[in-house]
Amino acid sequence: VRLSVGIEDLGDLRGDLERALGEGTR
Repeated sequence: VRLSVGIEDLGDLRGDLERALGEGTR
């Protein structure tokens, strides 16, 4: 896994995680 791609994936995953956490914490 390339760091450049990993960083981009992390950005998308972070958004999904924050969204999931926002709904889960609700």
